[in-house]
Amino acid sequence: MSNTENFKQLYQRASERKGGSAGLESLLSTPLNQDELLQLGDDRWLAEFTKKVFQSGFVWRVVRNKWPDFERVFFGFDIDKVLLIPDEMLEEKATDPSIIRNYNKVKTVLENAMMIDAVRQEHGSFAKFVAQWPTTDIIGLWAYLKKHGARLGGNTGPYSLRANGKDTFLFSRDVEQYLRNHDVFDGGITSKRSLMQIQGFFNDMQQQSGRSLQEISQIIAFSVGDNLVEL
Repeated sequence: MSNTENFKQLYQRASERKGGSAGLESLLSTPLNQDELLQLGDDRWLAEFTKKVFQSGFVWRVVRNKWPDFERVFFGFDIDKVLLIPDEMLEEKATDPSIIRNYNKVKTVLENAMMIDAVRQEHGSFAKFVAQWPTTDIIGLWAYLKKHGARLGGNTGPYSLRANGKDTFLFSRDVEQYLRNHDVFDGGITSKRSLMQIQGFFNDMQQQSGRSLQEISQIIAFSVGDNLVEL
């Protein structure tokens, strides 16, 4: 990992590319704090998981445009109502033209509702479970979603967490490029060893900067690639 740089160097380069410190800071966003995360209902977690599952490999804009119908068809993603959906009704919903007709993805609504229900039985709410998960092991939460959820592996789980305000880094194209170029990991990016190396890198950057994983991830993205700004 001799190619790595410290946070000060990273921040300086990102600032130079984004019109100075003020320009860079204006582009950053922060995650929710623990109290804010605790306010999210379990229905919002199921909704976000569903949205990201359907957006995966599909045109995001189409999913966004149809989202009010998704909310209607799946009872506002009320966990208790979704759990009562019989198989024949689920198949019927998968043919509804007002949403995206993909039965395999429609099935994940019920499957992920079952995961959320199991978690809330043990922890009180899915929000509490997520809020209390340490960001120093965010890859552990990714792994949990992949193992216990439906189609929440890859970037789908992490993007869902970010969308709902949980602090996490993401493997965007620019972030992955940076991590590879600076030898942060030495295998496939999704291998357990590589994920641990990457988590360690982000933890170190967090200790240096006091920033959230989300901000660090964004600063990395702004420091490389083609996202320059006109000065």
